[in-house]
Amino acid sequence: MSLENASTTLQLAVDLIYLLECNEIDPATVLAALDIVKQDYQEKLQHTNNNSPYLAYELDDDKLP
Repeated sequence: MSLENASTTLQLAVDLIYLLECNEIDPATVLAALDIVKQDYQEKLQHTNNNSPYLAYELDDDKLP
């Protein structure tokens, strides 16, 4: 599968990985920052009453579609 045909989620993940690797950011720093970003976006989803499938799983990584 080419990236052009991949889901938006996968495309974003690849873009983020590329950005972080190009800037040579320490992996521990990346993970700490991603925890903050994840919490922020979880709150945004809850406040927008979005019907995203991710809300049903409370963003449990093991259950994401």
